[in-house]
Amino acid sequence: MNIKTKLYTGFGAVLALVILMLLLVLNMLSNLNGSMNDIVKDRYAKLKNVTAVRYEISNINRELYSLVLDNKQSALDTTVQDITASKTREEQAMQLLEKSVEIDDAKTYVAQLRTQSISFDRNLNRLIEMARAGQHEDAVALLQGNLQIDRIALFDTVEQLKAVQENRMETALQDATKTYNLAVKFTVGLILFSLIVGGFIAFGVVRSTTGSLRYVASVITRVTEGSKEDLPRIEVKTQDEVGEISKAFNAMAEALEDHARHEREFQAAIQEQSWLKTKFAEITTMYQGVQDLQSLAGLLMSKLAPLVSASYGVFYLREGVRDQQRLVKLAAYADNEQDLAAEGFRIGEGLVGQCAQENRAILLTDIPDGYIRITSGLGSATPTCILVLPVEYEGQVRAVIELASFEPFTDSQRTLLNQVVENVGTTINSIAYHMQVEKLLKESQAMTEELQSQSEELQLQQEELKTINEKLEEQYNNSETKTRELQKTKVDLEDKARQLVLSSKYKSEFLANMSHELRTPLNSLLILAQMLAENVDGNLSQKQIDFANTIHASGNDLLNLINDVLDLSKVESGKMDVHLEEILLEDVRRFAERQFEPLARQKGLAFTVNVHANVPGAVYTDEVRLQQIVKNLLSNAFKFTEAGGVHLDIRLAENRAFAEGTPLAQSPSVLAISVTDTGIGIPKSKQEVIFEAFRQADGTTSRKYGGTGLGLSISREIAQLLGGTLEVISVEGRGSTFTFYLPTEYQPTQGVTSAALFDANEEAEVAVTLADAETEISTPDNVTAAECPLEGKKVLLVDDDMRNIFALTTALEAQQMKVIFAENGREGVEMLRENLDVDLVLMDIMMPEMDGYEAMRLIRQIPGGEDLPIIALTAKAMKNDRAKCIDAGASDYISKPLNLEQLFSLMRVWLYR
Repeated sequence: MNIKTKLYTGFGAVLALVILMLLLVLNMLSNLNGSMNDIVKDRYAKLKNVTAVRYEISNINRELYSLVLDNKQSALDTTVQDITASKTREEQAMQLLEKSVEIDDAKTYVAQLRTQSISFDRNLNRLIEMARAGQHEDAVALLQGNLQIDRIALFDTVEQLKAVQENRMETALQDATKTYNLAVKFTVGLILFSLIVGGFIAFGVVRSTTGSLRYVASVITRVTEGSKEDLPRIEVKTQDEVGEISKAFNAMAEALEDHARHEREFQAAIQEQSWLKTKFAEITTMYQGVQDLQSLAGLLMSKLAPLVSASYGVFYLREGVRDQQRLVKLAAYADNEQDLAAEGFRIGEGLVGQCAQENRAILLTDIPDGYIRITSGLGSATPTCILVLPVEYEGQVRAVIELASFEPFTDSQRTLLNQVVENVGTTINSIAYHMQVEKLLKESQAMTEELQSQSEELQLQQEELKTINEKLEEQYNNSETKTRELQKTKVDLEDKARQLVLSSKYKSEFLANMSHELRTPLNSLLILAQMLAENVDGNLSQKQIDFANTIHASGNDLLNLINDVLDLSKVESGKMDVHLEEILLEDVRRFAERQFEPLARQKGLAFTVNVHANVPGAVYTDEVRLQQIVKNLLSNAFKFTEAGGVHLDIRLAENRAFAEGTPLAQSPSVLAISVTDTGIGIPKSKQEVIFEAFRQADGTTSRKYGGTGLGLSISREIAQLLGGTLEVISVEGRGSTFTFYLPTEYQPTQGVTSAALFDANEEAEVAVTLADAETEISTPDNVTAAECPLEGKKVLLVDDDMRNIFALTTALEAQQMKVIFAENGREGVEMLRENLDVDLVLMDIMMPEMDGYEAMRLIRQIPGGEDLPIIALTAKAMKNDRAKCIDAGASDYISKPLNLEQLFSLMRVWLYR
């Protein structure tokens, strides 16, 4: 065989082997390519749908928590829409899964997933209905119960289905790898055989072919050894089957990297949303119950700045109207003695004012040195980022927040800040509205004072008209022609007099009604707060008991304010009586020390009382009113003194000239009671204003010290009733001295007579004491009325206010008493006719249809009702109320708000009389 034939034969054999090899390799590569396409397109798509189902379930779960935690009707519809959108996307992914799954295991999991989804949807709809109905606690229980179980079951099924799909992908990848390895081995064998047959003729072709395959193999081998997040790529050098394999592999690598990236983004999104929801909930719940803007700003800055990694922050509040509007610094975070933040800006002034004017956030980066420095105990540095945010409500900027940080604000932090400022605007508006209501209340009180002033002017006019009338009567005999004119004038004067009397009557009724309307809700508040504080059942924590004590103390403060207003009205209308007796000045000293030494120790102030040796041992005056003045002066001194001390000095006024004709000038000696403090002092221009009702030296809403401004006004009026006067000497920033000059022998002022009478509250207390004394040898021997039990006694409670009925019923039932009630006098009489075994009646006075007076008169006419104990309850607490109640048939009288111990003592007296 010649060389040509051998060559042709050899090349023919090699060519045949090559053709055979190519056919086999093409078949294997085709199978491998199909497997790769199946992995990339079909199975990855299924895995993507499984992941989508899991994501939407998680999104629905977050929205449900938001729905329950926010508990706001305004946000309900928006949250339900978001849940519905997520549910629609979940259903689309579920339908794609049901259409695409083929293997039995996957179909089983998809069917199971569908069943669990139906249960989840059913409970989901129940929770939404509960939220719409306001059943917050039931919604929370369902969310943490059945819905939590359904969600966990869904996640388990999703994970199992995901595992099935990932196993199929892994199996397909392994099969492709095996097919590839088999192709490599077979190809290498054929190539080796061709090399043996063809020798060096086919060496170049074999080397080229095996080199490409070895490169592909090495890249695929690195896939199994490397990370799925950073897969290698095969460089496509040819357009043959090896190139197709390279392309398919590159596509698969890209799909796997996309899947890993989506998984990371999904996890990051979940964490970010969870952080935002949690921190936003912490901030919104933090300032619930705050009643003033100062506290709101302080709480917000102390919480918000650390959350967004800010090292410094300022809260500016918009104040004023029209052209006088300013942004005033209300609170700061990490402020220092350098006073970094300005106290205020005009609208449009600086970045803060510009932010308010444009209603948009302003972000500053690359802050130059010296612009601002944030300090700590170790040093100071310049921040790198400053953010100025507007706080708006209904399109109007109500406040501006400025934050500085050493690091740029992240997107999550910016999102949290935007959510917070949207909510803060509503809160600021609510608190401002509340403060406006309080301001209107004070204005209403001022109008009451103005009405009093007008009443006094009318009285003066009446006196003037009487004088005119006398002059007209003197001229009556001199001019008969003016008779008709004088008669007309007389009619007019009488009409004005009637109007004056009517005005005085309206004022008295107004004060009575105001007392009733304010004391009625206070009655139930104080009773329930006292019962909670006693913690009879022992189921309250110490903190809850402290809350109840705080509520009770606040109610008593409001009651004292009401009494102050009534006292001021009595003084100004000349209806306050004085009870004269001999008062030992040593008792005054002990009273002051007993009342204020604990307060002095608490505030770390020095407190001394000095009674000079030359003062008389006793004075003749009203002890209660004297103690009221001393208490008011000392209370003011301690309130406005932060350091130093308070001194009470009792001495004789020497070398002091008083106006002629006054009780001080007529008294043989004058007592001077001075209270000196080292407090803030009073400006010269304000030293007369402080004695006006509802006025203080600092009357702004941003003042540091609170109070009604009634104490000094009442004290000066009472001082005049006692024949004395009240004066002040003060230096701003150094302290004040208030001096009460009192005649040692009482000289009544014009129009005031001494009488041994008490106000309504004192009458009630005396009534209890007298009743105890009068009805004590009728109780069993050696047993006082206070020890007699109330258990088993039946009480009829008549009151038109359900709050009082609830509070009193709870208190009486706690004493093991049987309680029946009626809501007006008519129902009370009928109830008593049906329950003749009633032991005692508690009768409210001010009621519709039939008041307490008429009801008590009818009860006394019922057989067996002549001797039935009836205790009258009233919130009017006006003079002569007790006498009116006794005349109407009441056994005794007590005013609201009720003191439970006083009420129980009075009931024991009449039950065991």
